[in-house]
Amino acid sequence: MSSLSRRGFLRSSGAIAAASLLHGCAAPPASSAKTIGRVVVIGGGYGGATAARYLRLWSGGAIEVVLVEREAEFVSCPASNLIIGGSRTLADITRTYAGLADRGVRLVRDEATRIDVEKKRVLLGRGDDLAYDRLIVSPAVDLMFGEIEGYDADARMTALTAWKAGPETVALRRQLEAMPDGGVFLIAVPRAPFRCPPGPYERACQAAFYFKRAKPRSKVLVLDANEDLVSKPALFKAAWNELYKGTIEYRNNTEVKAIDARTRSVKTDFDTIKGDVLNVLPPMRAADIARNAGLTTGSTHWCGVDWLSMESLAHKGIHVLGDATLSAPAMPKSGHMANNHAKVAVAAIIELLNGRQPNPQPVIANTCYSYVDDKEAIHVASVHRYDPAQKTMVVVPGASGVSAARSELEGTYASGWAQNIWSDMLG
Repeated sequence: MSSLSRRGFLRSSGAIAAASLLHGCAAPPASSAKTIGRVVVIGGGYGGATAARYLRLWSGGAIEVVLVEREAEFVSCPASNLIIGGSRTLADITRTYAGLADRGVRLVRDEATRIDVEKKRVLLGRGDDLAYDRLIVSPAVDLMFGEIEGYDADARMTALTAWKAGPETVALRRQLEAMPDGGVFLIAVPRAPFRCPPGPYERACQAAFYFKRAKPRSKVLVLDANEDLVSKPALFKAAWNELYKGTIEYRNNTEVKAIDARTRSVKTDFDTIKGDVLNVLPPMRAADIARNAGLTTGSTHWCGVDWLSMESLAHKGIHVLGDATLSAPAMPKSGHMANNHAKVAVAAIIELLNGRQPNPQPVIANTCYSYVDDKEAIHVASVHRYDPAQKTMVVVPGASGVSAARSELEGTYASGWAQNIWSDMLG
């Protein structure tokens, strides 16, 4: 990839890049007159919604698709931090599932409570069991509150994570609005891997952006369990220094071990630290539905997959997408990556249901944008290719990079990325 075309790729919205990168994966459209199988999809996020839509699209309607999703509407985690900063509302990042229904996807608003692997059925909280020929599990993550002492149900009422976008995001914004000028917003970052690596640092920017305008004496304190920022460190640090000097304080190698929501304090190995608003992110793992089905790998908290098909290494016929997977080297847990996982899985499922083997050389891409204020953004992007010797995805040399600097143009690209990928996954 030349420097010019690579720069163009890195700055593009990236939402439709997977279509060209996966050009060898998709099978020719099948006849809509004959159903070749039923696929149940658990989870209507970036991975699951994309999979549901593309199963119908790429099979020419020959695959019956059932999407199980507990929420009535899709709410995007990417871009949700802008609610913290005050430049977006929840409505701005909310979309309906109507486009999937129009495509022929059967929508089931319910909770998938258990997977019967032997009988190939999904058990629901309210409705009848769903039989499947193949199953796609895209459940995102669950937060391991028990890893932090004192982070019980009562503590979670006031110490909000807002790590699954929705009402908690709005509630966290209201906590900042109610905080006195001169108060401290404490963000605790868990050890990697975790969902959306740049997310905590973008959140610090958005809170500081709000404080700069409305509460100039307030501070953001970031306690990071990692040695350094785990995504775009130079770009974030430059933004903090140039835009929010004296407002954001960053402490690395500072892992929160306990929380006292009553006194609004946290404990590390060395200190007790107080804040006026606590945003403590605990360690994360693949969601319960995946773990309880035995999809996690070995002693890890994540689901190992065959990267040619996203098929579980633990159970054949089940494909796992997105944040719940045991990531390949240098592969982030991001919405864009889940979208690309879905397309690899869909292409492979179409091949397998037709008695053929999946494409042996899939290529996927990732782009993560982060806003440092209401208009300027930065990004990181990468291309990943299957390596048959290592049996995993590896980063393509020379096809990765970050922004040269923050800019409003990057912010325009970030907005375009969001609109494009939402259209790509939801129709």
